[in-house]
Amino acid sequence: MKFAHISDIHLGAFREPILRQLERQAFEDAVERCIELHVDFVLICGDIFHVSIPDLTIVNDTIKTLRLLEAADIPVYAIYGSHDYTPTGTSIIDILDTAGILTNIMRYRQDDEGNVILQFVVDPKTKAKLTGISARRIGLESKTFEKLDKARLEAEKGFKIFAFHSGITELKPAFLSEMETVPLSNFPRGFDYYAGGHIHITEQFSQPGYPKIAFPGPLFTGYGKDIEDTARGTERGFYVVDFDEKVTHVEFFEIKSFDGCYFSFDVTGKNSAQAKRELTKKLEELEVNGKVVIIRVKGELSGGKTTDINFVELQRELSAKGAIYVQFNRFGLSTKEFEANKLAGEDPSQIETNLFRENIGSVKVSQENLKGEQGVQSAVELLRVTRDGQKGGESKPDYQKRIISSGIETLKLQEEFREEKTL
Repeated sequence: MKFAHISDIHLGAFREPILRQLERQAFEDAVERCIELHVDFVLICGDIFHVSIPDLTIVNDTIKTLRLLEAADIPVYAIYGSHDYTPTGTSIIDILDTAGILTNIMRYRQDDEGNVILQFVVDPKTKAKLTGISARRIGLESKTFEKLDKARLEAEKGFKIFAFHSGITELKPAFLSEMETVPLSNFPRGFDYYAGGHIHITEQFSQPGYPKIAFPGPLFTGYGKDIEDTARGTERGFYVVDFDEKVTHVEFFEIKSFDGCYFSFDVTGKNSAQAKRELTKKLEELEVNGKVVIIRVKGELSGGKTTDINFVELQRELSAKGAIYVQFNRFGLSTKEFEANKLAGEDPSQIETNLFRENIGSVKVSQENLKGEQGVQSAVELLRVTRDGQKGGESKPDYQKRIISSGIETLKLQEEFREEKTL
């Protein structure tokens, strides 16, 4: 018996047509590979989509792909990811669950003391027992783990899988040191397989009481750093887990979405004219035909302005040589004159977080959840919510109402707005 463990598909993460096509193809390739391998079921550990209410064209394409698994008699189980979760209620995952396209395995109730009692979903073919905790709003996810009735889960017999979409404190990579995580001690012990999502690395761990913890990483990419890492040769794909009474074998299957070309250029010690001349020459030497090209330009110019380097022109030249997509990462590029104002960070999300962290102390608020590091995370979540664009068929007033409602929920200001309405 065997199952596929996939996470962080992030369909709809990109606006560029070629990248949307590549991300969709990566998902289709993964599904076709699962069918070829005759897996008994597929488990998706969050972030099927990049936003909680995705574009209907993307949803339609996704359903067509998932139907291929249904036709092959391969059920799909899933949990929410941080991008699937919506603070206002029903997510697209709930709709897919109701339609029978997949099964949301986070089923729970709370007792009189507030303890979270998870229920198992039993796969009819293999008798594997699945449960888990979906991603939720900042703070709520950790509280769910803290209130979890672990003893009841640990007492259950049979082959058990625990799905989650969180970082684990003891296993957190250094580059995610600021991420909110869950201590391993808050997980139930004795499950045969801990199926992780959210962490965009491919890695397996084993800890006492937790024999197999696995993160397959993103299937395609979800952020700028992901596509850069992929262009540098990082493999993307999913795990296939063989089991009987215990896990017998775990194998990673690569889904190669594109051929990449990565080049890093340091301008330190060069003025803008020198940097432009040398960078142009280096780029002329690259083999870019049919490839996704990622160029990182970093360092401090000794003179001139960053705008003296015409990146649009360089991008056009690389495209003319056959590159299917070109991206310049300039977040590490600065000039001597503006060094004092530079924010540390390698990609937009990191810079945004650092910007919030740098300025959170100057914001005067009474709510504790909007102060300090919790305030930073709330601001990051609010930014994500407000970036969710207007959907096809959604009127402007409905769109505005949805965004405002999501923002109020994200910042936990429902009570304040209820009081305002009663005045």
